[in-house]
Amino acid sequence: MNVTPAPGPPGERTGPGRAVVVGGSIAGMLAAAALAGRADEITVVERDTLPRHPQPRRGLPQAAHVHLFMPGGVRAMERLLPGVTERLEERGARSLAMPTDMLVQSPQGWFPRWPQTHRILLCSRDLLDHVVRRELARQHPHVTVLDGAEALGPTGDARRVTGLRLRTAGGERTLGADLVVDACGRGSRAPAWLAGLGAAVPRETLLDTGLVYATRCYRAPGGTEPFPVVFVQADPRSGVPGRGAVLEPVEGGRWLVTLSGTRGGEPTADPDAFVDFARSLRHPVVGDLIAGAEPLTGVVVTRTTANRRRYFERLSAWPDGFVVVGDAVAAYNPVYGHGMAVAAQGAAALGDTVSAWGLHARGTARRAQRAVARHASAAWDLAVGQDVFYPGATGGRPTVRERLAARFVRRLMYTSTGSGETARAVNDVMTLEKPPASLLRPGVLAAALHGPRAPAPPGPPLTARERAAARLTPGPRSAA
Repeated sequence: MNVTPAPGPPGERTGPGRAVVVGGSIAGMLAAAALAGRADEITVVERDTLPRHPQPRRGLPQAAHVHLFMPGGVRAMERLLPGVTERLEERGARSLAMPTDMLVQSPQGWFPRWPQTHRILLCSRDLLDHVVRRELARQHPHVTVLDGAEALGPTGDARRVTGLRLRTAGGERTLGADLVVDACGRGSRAPAWLAGLGAAVPRETLLDTGLVYATRCYRAPGGTEPFPVVFVQADPRSGVPGRGAVLEPVEGGRWLVTLSGTRGGEPTADPDAFVDFARSLRHPVVGDLIAGAEPLTGVVVTRTTANRRRYFERLSAWPDGFVVVGDAVAAYNPVYGHGMAVAAQGAAALGDTVSAWGLHARGTARRAQRAVARHASAAWDLAVGQDVFYPGATGGRPTVRERLAARFVRRLMYTSTGSGETARAVNDVMTLEKPPASLLRPGVLAAALHGPRAPAPPGPPLTARERAAARLTPGPRSAA
């Protein structure tokens, strides 16, 4: 076995050293960007052979589905790779005005298209990953990407990680490192790796609604650009399986349409059933929009959607030189659109912690792990606070605290159908720009007590131009 040692014993160094990041997706690439300038050498280890163009890859099956990059995450990404948002827009990504260019039917009704308060980044996941990889290589050429390499586990012991064992086509080798970052996503083996070091294993919480995603890509009808995002949300408190749909305009004149259904109400891979499922939802607008559109792909189905949280930050001891980020810490029901944003915020928190304390200092990794967890926790509470109410959800029943919080959120969502100020406060939290505690401000509480100041729109607030350009094909259940 070949061994590439770190530059020297950790206790003898105070300056930059070597970092190894495991995982070449958004979380891993942004973690590498966060460590640039804080380590002399950075190696990203990725099992897949990364494509040279915006293309699907085996290790990222969820890339086919709708991805909305929330503003809190976009801001963190831009901090780490300045100018990356502009590069994405040059390739066809769109910075969408929220909520002006979003049609959302919440369980409490349709939201008006309030004046812009936030901007969401829209593009395919393949394009996003491709541009981030290119910008990392351009801005930080000292970062090495070692693809086609399988991470076997860290070296060291319960007190300190000293490197990473990996396997390539040439055989097994070890990369010595001062810091190993696990950004392997849902497939992370961090608990097993900790056990192999002789360290404690974290408590894990799993909440599974049985959600299934089914996505198909369509050619957008000519003249529809720019077109709003259309989102028919499920109602967790309806007593029946939660079923919803999202239509996202993406680069190349395409519409990505993702259908979702919890246990007992799942969509299928049958292309002939796709439009009918969309039309059977609480409102048929998504089905009506795609009924006359040209399909460009078959239907891609994903079933790995459970909420899972690993509480690394609560362990009484933590090895120096090891940090876990992204979905490896907390993976969410994808319908909330928080995974990429939390990964970006966690990467920025990692960089800030290493910058403040140093790569080699005792306790830096533990501080970083706790900083990463703070971002993960807010999104976790938002996701689980809703999903726990779906029929058939496994992993626990709602607590008294969760029931009270859910009632408050429902009241705020109801108020948002007729109050732009309340909608902004809610969106501040849902986009991960402000913490949930911001909803307890006196002005927000007073608005929730008063309720909506105007009635909600009776149907999807499409403009006449949007209806005409989309060649909307109404079904029998459509509102006028």
